[in-house]
Amino acid sequence: MNMHTATETRHLADTVTLSDDERQPCEVWTRVMGYHRPVASFNTGKKGEHAERRFFAENRCGLAG
Repeated sequence: MNMHTATETRHLADTVTLSDDERQPCEVWTRVMGYHRPVASFNTGKKGEHAERRFFAENRCGLAG
């Protein structure tokens, strides 16, 4: 198994460049009503709702003492 250090990996990433026609589109899935679906299969309204979503990080609550 070939292991690279972080510096070597960063250097390898800096040297690779792809044109837009060489890239593969990323398929985004999201959870809807208890199951997962690809966002590409959504209707126009649902795609708009998905684009407006906001993500948040919930803070850990402290214990009252």
